[in-house]
Amino acid sequence: MTTVDPYVPDPRRWRSLAVTLTAGFMTLLDVSIVNVALPSIQAGLGASVASAQWVIAGYALTFGLVLVAGGRLGDTVGRRRMFLIALSAFVLTSALAGAATSEEMLVGARLLQGVAAGLLTPQNTGLIQELFRGAERGKAFGMFGTTVGLSTAVGPVLGGLIIAAFGAENGWRWVFYVNIPIGIVALVLAARLLPPRKRQRTPIRSQLDFVGMALLGLTVAGVLWPLVQSEQGGLGTLWWLFPIAAVLGILFVRWEYRMVRRNRAPLLDPRLYTQTPGYATGAGIAAIYFSGFTGIWLVFALFFQRGLGYTPLESGLVVTPFALGSAVSAAVAGRLVSKWGRKLTLTGLTMVVLGLGAIALIVPYVPHSAIPFAVAGPLLIAGIGGGLVISPNTTLTLDRVPTRMAGVAGGALQTGQRIGTAIGVAVLASVFQSALLSTDQNYPVALAWAMVCAVALTVAALVLAVLDSRWHPHRRLTESTRSVTDAGPFE
Repeated sequence: MTTVDPYVPDPRRWRSLAVTLTAGFMTLLDVSIVNVALPSIQAGLGASVASAQWVIAGYALTFGLVLVAGGRLGDTVGRRRMFLIALSAFVLTSALAGAATSEEMLVGARLLQGVAAGLLTPQNTGLIQELFRGAERGKAFGMFGTTVGLSTAVGPVLGGLIIAAFGAENGWRWVFYVNIPIGIVALVLAARLLPPRKRQRTPIRSQLDFVGMALLGLTVAGVLWPLVQSEQGGLGTLWWLFPIAAVLGILFVRWEYRMVRRNRAPLLDPRLYTQTPGYATGAGIAAIYFSGFTGIWLVFALFFQRGLGYTPLESGLVVTPFALGSAVSAAVAGRLVSKWGRKLTLTGLTMVVLGLGAIALIVPYVPHSAIPFAVAGPLLIAGIGGGLVISPNTTLTLDRVPTRMAGVAGGALQTGQRIGTAIGVAVLASVFQSALLSTDQNYPVALAWAMVCAVALTVAALVLAVLDSRWHPHRRLTESTRSVTDAGPFE
């Protein structure tokens, strides 16, 4: 039986949100900003192409590995404590990466930095679940969506400016050092503003599922490792990890059900997917959508830099309309989700399909010099649509999750997004490269085929969203002063 608990708004909740979003901005920025710095890393350290790619792939891999475990730790030991620990680790590993004297040291620092980011990220969504209710929660997730959009927009541009300011040989170091002052300020403010966890009598060790953490970590590693190495032939040489990951995934689910039957705390309660209204479909929409749109950034970078000879900064500026449109519409959507619900997601996905589809139709027939102007409008439309997808879908997916599970639910949702991202990058890059080979290096046609692939994946997410709207035609957010309690819908 579902019960409710009294909710007393924390007067510092909006300031707390600003601090957590600042930290989240840094972790997301480190995905896009480092892409621009790869040539500088190779010049400064004499790094090989494989090592330079691992600077990106290693971060993505360890980031995805610990998201669920990080969420569970936040639910168990306290989100404020985990936020402070993870943010401190992120600042320290950023300093270590910036001070690296060899390519091995840099790759190691990036692996550790990914772990810190993966532990930090679920605390953001968990704290939003804890601090906000109803329409306010929608606004908070809208600001979270704006943060995602801005980090995407600012990353390539800021990276290009830093490299230009500090030079090709050492500019990459400042790409990491920029996190240090921002992180220190965020740490001081977080220590003052974030709410402390209420003391519990149950020993923390008894609430942690170490076997589940190991099984899920190995499962995610088996899926992500070949995908993040796809540009270096990972799919061809590491394909055997996929069946192993499938077996480990089955063992993980069986173990979690066993933990539930024994009344012990599982890492990821399977009933989150089977008994929480909207969570499973929302997580599916997110994973499929991220596989559709995140891969386009690599394809655009290859198209503009290799195909048209743009600098990284110029390439980043061309695709800025998408990210800016997403940032603005996410904030607006956060205010409307309590009224319009899943209709926002349907509208957003439709706009993404139209925007990317228009690019596929336009690019092959436009002179190279006019392409940046020709794609600006469609990118803006797709970006506005993207903002209508991410924040409303996150709000609706997590709305009925018990507060005590907010961290692990957010971590699981974002793990699906990271896997979707890796799949999308691998698939769209493969389609782009295959089209180049089959068309004698015709870059516009290759870009068009990659956009068609992105549209197909987005349409799949749209179909799932339509089904969800039919299964739950009257979905609304929970009341602003009430929340699912720790007992939740599972008891």
